Amino acid sequence: MLEQAQDEEEIITHVAGLDIGKASLVCCARVPDEARPGRRLQEVRTYATMTRSLIGLADRLTVLGVTRVVMEATSDYWKPVFYLLEAHGFEVWLVNARDVKHLPGRPKTDKLDAVWLCKVAERQMIRSSFVPPSPIRMLRDLTRYRVDLIAEAGAERNRAEKLLEDAQIKLSVVVSDLFGTSGRAMMAALIAGQRDPHTLAELARSSLRRKIPALQEALTGHFTDHHAFLLGKMIARVEAIEADIRDVDSRIEAQLAPFAPAAARLLEIPGVGPAAAAAIIAEIGVDMTRFPSSAHLAGWAKFAPGVKESAGRRKGNGSTGHGNRYLARVLGQIAVSAARTSTFLGERYRRIARRRGAKRAIVAVGRSVLTIIWHLLSNPEARFHDLGADFYLSRTDTEDSAAEFGSGGEGVIEALEVAGPGCW
Repeated sequence: MLEQAQDEEEIITHVAGLDIGKASLVCCARVPDEARPGRRLQEVRTYATMTRSLIGLADRLTVLGVTRVVMEATSDYWKPVFYLLEAHGFEVWLVNARDVKHLPGRPKTDKLDAVWLCKVAERQMIRSSFVPPSPIRMLRDLTRYRVDLIAEAGAERNRAEKLLEDAQIKLSVVVSDLFGTSGRAMMAALIAGQRDPHTLAELARSSLRRKIPALQEALTGHFTDHHAFLLGKMIARVEAIEADIRDVDSRIEAQLAPFAPAAARLLEIPGVGPAAAAAIIAEIGVDMTRFPSSAHLAGWAKFAPGVKESAGRRKGNGSTGHGNRYLARVLGQIAVSAARTSTFLGERYRRIARRRGAKRAIVAVGRSVLTIIWHLLSNPEARFHDLGADFYLSRTDTEDSAAEFGSGGEGVIEALEVAGPGCW
């Protein structure tokens, strides 16, 4: 039985392909030959990546009547070219380099790469990557920089802990947070020259005072002026990074203001805090028309198992692949946080973790969260409604479920299919 295909055979008449490097780029433009209908004209030129040269490139493409410009995602070199051409009104596509690899065995030059990219683009054999609008891009820069700052602060804290271990100061054995109020006070005293473990232990605050004898033991070591110098530098660096994080948080809050209603809806999801909501909006935006369905969003984020089939047999382990690492990081944090709650997502995590392990449970709950996010952002009127931790139990383990959903089990399957992706 023949089915109607959804392929688009239309040729993009005025198109350009760019092979971008750090100092220069090669542009191949292909347009119709008005003198010979059905034939194509091709122009290949090299341009510097300086601003003035890029403006000349935009002017030349305008003269040729080019409507779509396609480029590969080459490091960060594509960004200034993309933004400038976008500002000049071109339809700019960023594509994955894996999708436009040249045929094996052919010569490879910048010129040939640009021509090949242009030919593939004019036949619409590639898909564009998701590049958010400018306000979202600025928010993304801030949230990603915040992640990097947190990583740097964590690395510096680890160095401080190792330095204390070198001095036989076992403070981290007794104190859960080395850089909490008590820990910072003790380290400041050590840097100032205090070495008496009894005096240092008395700096403990709150419930930590119950551990003063253990603290006295932990603070007995051979802390020298050499250790004090290095520890002072490390603590100063941690405090400077923490101050930077606070400044970035303020900037994120201001940049997020136009998207405050969307962020407020995301905060209703278990495990989602202000920082996570900002990171989610920064990575996927608020316009869900870019993703036709929640499954499309999950596939783009690589939170859906890959399908590999050959000769009628499925191969591989169903891995999802590598997607947006910043989005994957925040979804993993949300899944772990939700696992501690008495909610549908928490129960979903625990059920899957018992059978398949924690890693698969994180991916499954992350996909559920993405589905919820897609529905909340697609419909401004939508609100999150938790199905409850007893959702599965009430539909599979009670006698009433058979009467409610039918003795044949069709209703139970339907309920599980509804519950599977998430709850909204």
